[in-house]
This record gives sequence, C-alpha cells and structure tokens, in this order.
Amino acid sequence: MTTDIEQQITALTERLHHLNYQYYQRDVSEVSDQEFDQMLAELQRLEKEYPQFAQPNSPTQRVGGTITKQFPTALHKYPMLSLGNTYSEADLREFDERVRRGLEGAEFAYVCELKFDGVAMSLTYENGQLTQGVTRGDGTRGDVVTNNVRTIKNLPLHLRQAPDIKHPTEMEVRGEIFMPLTVFAELNAEREANGEALLANPRNAASGALKLQDSALVAERRLRFYAYSFLMPGRSIFPTHSASLEAMQTWGLPVSDTWRLCHSITEVLDFVHEWDKKRFTLPVATDGIVIKVDDFRQQELLGYTSKSPRWAIAYKYPAEAGRTRLREIQYQVGRTGAVTPVALLDPVPLAGTVVKRASVHNANQIAALDLRLNDMVFVEKGGEIIPKITGVDLSARLPESQPIVYPTTCPACNTPLIRPAGEAHFRCPNDRGCPPQLKAKLEHYVSRKALDIDGLGAETVGRFFDLGLVADAATLYDLPAKAGEIAQLERMGEKSVQRLVAGLEQSKQVPFERVLFGLGIRYVGETVAEKLAAHYRTVEALEQATATELAAVPEVGGVIAESVAAWFQEPTNRDLVERLRTAGVQLALTGEAPQAASNRLEGLTFVLSGVFEQHSRDELQALIQAHGGKVTGSISKKLSYLVAGDKMGPAKREKATELKVPIISETDLLAMLPSETEAETDPLDVLSGPAADVQDLGIPPVSAGSASFPDKSSGTGQQGSLF
Repeated sequence: MTTDIEQQITALTERLHHLNYQYYQRDVSEVSDQEFDQMLAELQRLEKEYPQFAQPNSPTQRVGGTITKQFPTALHKYPMLSLGNTYSEADLREFDERVRRGLEGAEFAYVCELKFDGVAMSLTYENGQLTQGVTRGDGTRGDVVTNNVRTIKNLPLHLRQAPDIKHPTEMEVRGEIFMPLTVFAELNAEREANGEALLANPRNAASGALKLQDSALVAERRLRFYAYSFLMPGRSIFPTHSASLEAMQTWGLPVSDTWRLCHSITEVLDFVHEWDKKRFTLPVATDGIVIKVDDFRQQELLGYTSKSPRWAIAYKYPAEAGRTRLREIQYQVGRTGAVTPVALLDPVPLAGTVVKRASVHNANQIAALDLRLNDMVFVEKGGEIIPKITGVDLSARLPESQPIVYPTTCPACNTPLIRPAGEAHFRCPNDRGCPPQLKAKLEHYVSRKALDIDGLGAETVGRFFDLGLVADAATLYDLPAKAGEIAQLERMGEKSVQRLVAGLEQSKQVPFERVLFGLGIRYVGETVAEKLAAHYRTVEALEQATATELAAVPEVGGVIAESVAAWFQEPTNRDLVERLRTAGVQLALTGEAPQAASNRLEGLTFVLSGVFEQHSRDELQALIQAHGGKVTGSISKKLSYLVAGDKMGPAKREKATELKVPIISETDLLAMLPSETEAETDPLDVLSGPAADVQDLGIPPVSAGSASFPDKSSGTGQQGSLF
C-alpha cells in the first residue's frame, strides 16, 4: 500500500510540475483552475498523511507556510560582481573600442538585454532540483531565502531535461526576482486603504517580501523571476551567452524574450533607442540595458577589473523628468478618512504617458516643497510608476504667489479634520456620514479579495450609492427586492439584474475571514483578517475581545488591536454586523474547532517575546491554547510567565523582572506540557485546525493583467548585477 501511495504522490508531483511549466513558460492551460486546485489539494492531503514521501520541491511549496525565524548566510561559490554602468552613449562607444582593442580586432558580437529593477538572486540546482536560493548580499555572502523563493510560481523547482541539451549536474542560476507593476499597484492601494505607508517602488517591495519570515505571506506577494545566466564547475558547455539563454529556456527557466544578438555598436545603440520609450509598455519596472560580449572564450580573454567584468556594461536611462505648471491641489477622501492632496498639472509627456496629476502625499510634503499655485514644478515618475513633484522652479515663481493653506475641514462633508498623533495624514472622523468614505467602504466590500460579488463592481456599487439604492454593506442584500427598479436603469436590464442577484446569493457562502476583511476595519488586511478569524472563529468572540487580548494574536500587535477593538465598540458597527447576520453572511468559521490536548496550562497566562528555535510564535501560541493556557501581549502582575526567545527586547525583560514575573525559555515551556505518552492528543495536532490551514491551496492560472504580460513569464527584464 505504501508503494502505491508513494507512486501516487510522485505521479501527482510530476503532473503538477508539468502543468506549471505549460502555464508559466508556454502560456498553455491544459486543465481548468478547479481541476488543478483539486490535484494540488489531493497532493497536499497525501503529503500530510505520508510526509516520508513528500518531495522537497513539491508543488505544494508554492503556497508557502514555512516559518524562517532567522535567515542564515551563505558564501557565494562564484562572487556576484556588480556591473559598471553609464548614462552616456559616448561611453558605450568607448566601451566598444576597449573591447575591440582587447580582442585585437577579432570579430565579436554583443547580447543586449533589458535591465529591470528587482532583487539579484543566486539559485543552486543539483541534479535538476532547486536546493538553495541566496540573495546577492555584499557580493561575497548573502542571505539564504530558499523557502521564500520556492513560492515564486514561474520559477521551476526542478528543471526539465531536454534530450539534446542536458543541464549540468550542478549549476548556479543567476537572475532577478521582481514584483509586477500590477501587483505593486494593488499592494499600495490596499496599504493606502488600510492607512499604511505606501511602498516606494517595486524593487523595495520585492526585497521586503523576500525577507518575510512566513513564506505563505511571500506567496501572497506574487513575485516573479527571470534568469539571465548560469555558472557551473569548469568550462561552460556552451560557446556563447546567447546559446546558454536558449538552453535555460529549454530547461524550463523563465528568460526574458526581448534579448537581441547585435553585431556592432550601431545595432546596440539601435536597441537602446528602441527601448527608450517602448520599455514603459512593459508590466515590469526597467531602467536600462545590459550589454555583454556574447562569446565566452572572448569574455575570458577580456577578463575582469577588481569590481566588474571588462566584457559587459550597463547603460542606464536617465530618470525622465518634466517641467510644468501646478494649477490646483485637489483633496481626496479615502475609505479610512485620510485626506490626500493631489496636484493637478498642465499636461506634460513623461515616461511614455501624458501626466496631468501627481502625488503630493500629505501636508508635510506641501510645506517641505513650499508649493504654491501656478508654480512651475519638476515632475518625475517614482520607480517609473507614480508621478510625483520633486521640486519647484523658483526662478519662474510669480511675485504674487501665496503658500498653499491645507484645509481644516473635510472637502466632502465639511467635518473638522483631525491629525492623530504620529500620523502624517489629516483625517475626516465622520466615517458614518462622509459620502466618499461610505462609497469607498462599499467598493471595498464587493472587491475581489473581499466578497467578490459577481455583477457588483466598484463602478456599479458607486452608482447605486449615488442613486440612494445602497448605504452600507448590509443594504446590498436589499437590492433583490429592488430588482424591477434596477432593471430600468441605463446599461442594466434583466440579465444584469439576474447576475447581480445570483452574485449576492453566492456571497453568503464567502468564508468568514474574507467577510472580516471586507468590513474595512482600519489596518485589517487579508493576513490579519485570516489570523483573527482563525483565532476567534466567530464574530461574537471577536466583538468581546479586548485590545490587550487582540494584541496577543500573531500578526496583530498594538496599533491593529486598538483599531479592531474600537471598531467593534461602535454601536453602528455592531448593528451593521447584526444586519449582515440577518442577511445570511458567514460570520463564523465552519467545521469543528481544534480539540484541547489537555488542561495542563489552565489558569496560566503567557507572553511570548523574541525568536524561538524549535517552534514559531504561532506554533507556541497554539500549543499553549491547546493545553488550556492563554497568551497575551502585555506584561502585568497577573502574568504567569514571560517566555523569552532570542533577540527579546530589553524593556520586556526589565518590566518582568521589576514585577517579579518568572522568565522561562522555550524549553522550559515545552517541559510543562504532557509527554507524548501522557497526552491523548498530539500537541501539534492543533496546528492542523483552522489556525494553521493554508487558505489558498491552489496555483490557479492567474487571469491576464495585460496582453503583453498575463502574469506569466513572458515579458522582459534583466539583472541589477551581473553575477
């Protein structure tokens, strides 16, 4: 029987690897999303039941879930050197002359590749299996982030073996990990809606994602990878770089399909000019071109300086800036009440688009730039994505100009604005009567990551709000009773109404964690909503939780806890929840709660602080709760124990010592639990309950974000460092 199970796991693993390759490398969907998800769920079930047969590079690793308490470092077998770079075409011609002299007039060719803004990565493959992923670091040593890179869906966990071009037994693939622009925009929109600081650019977002300790969170960031070279012991099995690029594609590695073989510096410059504007049509941030001598033997002849190769150079496009006139500052009110100033400009061509609006972020930036209406301002695209004002041409300032005065009342409802301590944004506190806030809350509730109501997109629900058909999330479920009235609206009709009614009915089956996210509580994103739902299981339990109790839930913390507790203390919000319950929306997790393993820790309260060796903090919390104990986030005289891990903050230790609270280690805590022979239930069985379930088991083909890059590996890009 075990042989059959092992064969079944192997067959499923190979089948899913093939489907991933077909989808991400060849844009071919051989099976439906549902069929793919069912196979992946079955593989995960078998691996859980028979872990001895699970493969390290199983497709289930795409989902993540591994906790890395701290990232070890590793030496690069081959140093990751930086490229010399230039902004000058004259320097490219000089580079060409140096290459020509170095090769003593021999014929040679270049490979030109687009350079995109990501995180340089070194991947080790042994016998075709991915065994290690290491960041560039200082070029000599980097962080080992293997569990995180395994979640990148277009990165092969095992290589395909082509009969005519076999991959080396041991090889190191160099490439770039990046965040697609559409994902970056969605992430920033979510952060803005939750009142969080916006990420500066896709590169920083990708770098930050790779340093997350929970690989499940990395999987949610939808990072992608492009390979641009590989190294192996001894001499390369290919004569040229262009041949190695083609081979990597044959092995299933994603390679930019925009590289070009050029036989002269004139052709190189033509490539540079072609992509100067064309690069802005791509769904990935790019900032230049990498030019390499194609022949590996000629590369060896040219050699290296102490910092970079003599046979390659990076040409970087100058940051595009425009000069235009600031006509007006418009103030927008978001879902959380944040009032954001937006500059309205005379149209100016910039980075492939015509810019008419630019971000000014907040009152602090207006003051720092000393912006005035009718100023001539300089505009750039931050990360070549978001237009922003970078300065003022003071020589063109009008004599009668006056500093911009930030409004003191809400531009939408005239409520006096407040500015919470430590925050940069002014906010409108009228969250129950300010029209833009109410409309934005509805749009958030019906959005794809929340209730995802078919037939009720942001535009439609905003229109219904303006017509007085809906006022909040609960009133959406009154729309079927107004079907006749809605059918008379322009661009609606009976079929649209039928779809809307069906979508509302289907939304009543959306899981509790997504409903909780859809409520739009400030700071509660998808991950926090999942953690809260798994921890409390019902909205009633969540309503009764104090801020201190909430702060003890993993991924929550003090600021979020205060926001959640305050939201549920509002009678209007409680009434909204009650009306949603009446409508039939899911406000509790389905299925049985995890069974208590014992009552050994009953009556005891713990604080967990620091990084632990044997278990993650989530696991330790689950263990404590499984044995009857409680976990809190603050130290008081009533606390039973402070469990101290590595890198625990000194303030907590000092306070515990002052209050005479016992400080114990992770080992001490585990010793308090029943032994395996004593316990009726394996303590870690609790982790198979909802608190540890992976919410998204599938790797469904992602719908196309654009014709040129449907969230797959086609597209373009290049490295931030050569090796």
